[in-house]
Order: sequence, then C-alpha cells, then structure tokens
Amino acid sequence: MPIALLRCAAVFLIALSCRAAELDRKLDALIEAGVPAGMGFAGVQVVELTGGKTLYRHNESQLFLPASNMKLLTSGLALSRLGADYRYTTRVVRETSGDVVIVASGDPTLSGRSFPYQKDSPMGPPLGIIEDLADQAVAHGLREVNGDVVGDDRLYPWVPYPPSWTQDDETEDFGAPVSALTITESFLTLTAKPGSHPGDLASLSIVPDLEYYAIDNRILTVTRGQEGKIHMQRLPGSRQILLWGSIPAGAAGLSISTAIDDPALYAADAFYDALTRRGVIIRGRPLARHRTPSEVIASSGAEATSSAIPEDVIGSHTSPPLRDLLQTMNKVSQNLYAELILREVGRVARQAGTREAGLAELGTYVGEIGGAAKDLHAEDGSGLSRNTLVTPRILTKVLTHMYDSPDRDLFISLLPVGGEDGTLSTRLCCVSEGRGVRAKTGSLARALALSGYADSKTYGRVAFSILVNDFGARPSEVRQWIDKIATALLD
Repeated sequence: MPIALLRCAAVFLIALSCRAAELDRKLDALIEAGVPAGMGFAGVQVVELTGGKTLYRHNESQLFLPASNMKLLTSGLALSRLGADYRYTTRVVRETSGDVVIVASGDPTLSGRSFPYQKDSPMGPPLGIIEDLADQAVAHGLREVNGDVVGDDRLYPWVPYPPSWTQDDETEDFGAPVSALTITESFLTLTAKPGSHPGDLASLSIVPDLEYYAIDNRILTVTRGQEGKIHMQRLPGSRQILLWGSIPAGAAGLSISTAIDDPALYAADAFYDALTRRGVIIRGRPLARHRTPSEVIASSGAEATSSAIPEDVIGSHTSPPLRDLLQTMNKVSQNLYAELILREVGRVARQAGTREAGLAELGTYVGEIGGAAKDLHAEDGSGLSRNTLVTPRILTKVLTHMYDSPDRDLFISLLPVGGEDGTLSTRLCCVSEGRGVRAKTGSLARALALSGYADSKTYGRVAFSILVNDFGARPSEVRQWIDKIATALLD
C-alpha cells in the first residue's frame, strides 16, 4: 500500500479513536453528574449497527426494571413466531343448546381504535365492532335466542393478572385484566360535569354507554375557582363504583377511567344489548365462560380456528395484521396488547395460551438472538410487573437482531419518533435532530427507560438502551437527563 494511503488510514483510525473517546467522556460526564443529583442507578449500552461494535457500556450486564421497554422483546418474539401478517378472527356461533356465543380469538383490537397508527387519530365508536357483529347475526336470520348470550374467553385460561401487578394497577386502564375476549381495550371512562348550582350533584356520562357497573355518584358542584378533583373506588368482588370529590361550577368536565373487571362478561353484556335493540328476543342472560389453568377444552368451540369454521357461525370479525397491532402497542405503550400477544405466541408455538408458555418461548428467543438466561427475568410481556428484570445488553441485542433481519424497516416503524409521535411526541422536541431518535419509552414508579435507535453523525445508526432505577429526583428531571444521553448519541 502506498505510504500516502497508509498515512490516510492511520489518520482516519486516530480520528475514530478520538471520537470514541469523546463519546465516552461525554456520556461518563452525564452519568457522573447525574448520580449525585438523584438520577438513580443507570445502565447504558450503545452499539454501532454497521459493525456490531460496542461504543459505550455502563452497567450493561446488570438487571433493571425495564418498564415498557419489555415490549421490545415481546415485539421481536411476536414477529419471529407469528409473523407480521398474522391476524385474529373472532366469531359469533349459534350453538345447538340455544346459546349464542362470542368465541374469543385473543384479538385486542375489538375497539374504536384506528389502524394502522396515525398520530392524533380520533377514536371511533368503542362498541362499533360489537354492533357490526350484531348486524351480521341478524342478517344470518337470528330472531330469537333460546339460551344465553355468552362471552367465551376459554382460548386462554382465566388468569387475569400477572404476578406483581399491584392492586392499584388492576383498577387502572393500563392494568386491565387479560382475557382472550377483550372489547374497548377493557376499560371505560366516566365524565363528570358540574350541576347548575354549588351543592348540586355532578352529572355523569359513561363511554361506552352501557349499564354494567352500579355507580354511586357523590361528586358535588363547588363555586367557580375552587379546585376540582374526583376520586374513585371499585368495591372488591362487586360491580359497584363509588365516586366522590368536587367539580367547579362552569367547568368543562373531569374524566376518570377504570378497567373492566370481567372483559368476557362485559362483551356478552354489550352483545346482549346490541341484539335486543335490533328486536332479537333473548330468553337467557349475558354470561361469561372461563376456564381454569388446569382445565382442558375440546378443539371445537373456543379453540376452533378460522380454517375449520362450522356452519353455525353467524358473524365474524378479522383483525388488522400483527404489524399494525405492534405499532400501536409500542407507539402508545398499550400493556394489554403486549399481554395478549404473549399468550398468543404461547398458544401457537407451544399449544398453550398461557403467560407461562409465552415466557418459555421468549426464553428460547433470547437464546436465538445471542442473549443469556442471566439477561432476563420476565413475569409478563408488557413490563408492568415489578419483578420483570432485563439488562441493557439484551435490549441492544434485540434491537441489533431486528436491524439485521428482513423486518428491519417494519421494526423501526413500530417505535415512537423523537418530538413527533407516540410517547415521544413531547420529548426531544426542542432538539433539531430529535427525529433522529426512534425509541421505546418506559415508566414505572421507580423505573424510567429509553431504548431504540439513534442516527449518529459519526457512527451512522446506533442501537442504544438507557435504563434508570431507584432515582430520587422528580421523574420529569430524570426523563430530561435520559434525553440528554440519547441526544449525545446524535453527535
């Protein structure tokens, strides 16, 4: 090689070495300054995607609560085992017993949400798909039901809450119970509006507009200018909600959401209501069919597939493709989608629609992408569990693996864009290169995370994972600190 070329190569290598050292100094300085400021225990790994070189590591092999960064692993697993074009088919079956049954498929999209994801896309009618199924049933000649209207979620065992989800989680929309028959994403929203005069009870509206819970409303109207706040308690073991608090006169309204305790029963209730409004005579009542983890059911009914549809099917709905579900799951961080998809992976790959089967398949997947058992202790697919732990290293492994796969462009499109959409719509918005970050956020009471891809001016696109636990500073300050670390990668 000519001497001039050797000198150029040497200069180039020195320049790269200097830039690597500069990145190390910059990230070390951010982390060292953050610890005494209460930013907590942090783990960071940055990997150059063109050559696979690790550009930066800090506690990368330590276990952290990942919060919703767990959805990156669930997404990779789902694409590997189900495929981007996988769809669910929910059916309405008229049984010889006289019952009319909604047979679950595990589809999380029986709601008013639009697909594929679009920023600020309005929600459609929350029970629109139930209404369509009722129209189909009537069009197939259903005029009377001599039995019950049944929501059958036996495709997966009825184990609604993964371990270490808290009791508070279970009443929140983000902690909705996991059922193979899920409509309206298993939550409803109550909105209070002030009465005409201080001292009047507030008026209530419910979306969806369906009588399922008995509501004890004790929200009072107060004078203008006073603080308004409403509280809710769902009484254990009952379908009763207690509301109390205050709302100022003239206020536009205050809303609060709550998870639905039994999604299959709620679906049966909604379908019962839709059929009766169409003049169908029903002699029975809305019921749910569940199964215990030890119970085995025949391959007909709840286990039947769309390839063997019996003649008594009087309605059906097919979901959007899995690619659209995963995009919504990651963009808006939808926990229920992740839990249902994990169970469907278990059903398809291991013939058991359980959390345990899905996690066992996840363990196999982690090995396939170069991870190790010590990189992961998982109890759910969403990251809401306080016992789910991962290393920054396994998150960069899945990011690197997906970048090298045929699903590269699809996987990147699943992630929120800095300053643009999803859970990053208001973050990195003041950085001109903010859109150069596509990443999954994560948030729990003592855990914040950001993992994804950054377009570095020096190294091209890099994969990164930033996990922070046990912080003393305010969450908003920790998020800003995380964003500074991500922004440093753009240089």
